[in-house]
Amino acid sequence: MTSMEDRIRLSSERRLRGVVVIPGTVTGKLMVSREPLSFWGGYDIESGEIIDRKHQLSGKIAHGSILAIPGTKGSSTTTAVLLEALIKGTAPLAILTRGVDSFLALALVVADEMYSKSIPLIALGSEEFSSLESGLNARLEEDGTILLESLR
Repeated sequence: MTSMEDRIRLSSERRLRGVVVIPGTVTGKLMVSREPLSFWGGYDIESGEIIDRKHQLSGKIAHGSILAIPGTKGSSTTTAVLLEALIKGTAPLAILTRGVDSFLALALVVADEMYSKSIPLIALGSEEFSSLESGLNARLEEDGTILLESLR
């Protein structure tokens, strides 16, 4: 049986390049939203579920996925919520944003410094972000390369 990484390499793939905010390598399925997300009141740190009932990802579990959101909205408590999710092990595998989101970056820097826990954070341009689709298998590389398995 082939791994997800092998399937991505063997299928026709697309490559995107983003700006590395927090480095890391990870493979997983994309969960994409075109709407910003407020982690404060919008993300359940116990389960990793998107609990903002007005958000297009409401009811979806981001834990175990590569979460792609344009950015965050609302208060700086996003930083605290993401930090708690990292500590509890319910954070997404990685986060992709449209442009740099300072609240997410701060949470991940603090988590790495204080708890030696972090996830990759990559900022994409508008065109690259718009090309993302939920359900695609993706591999994020240390240099900001994102390999996407094309839908057949």
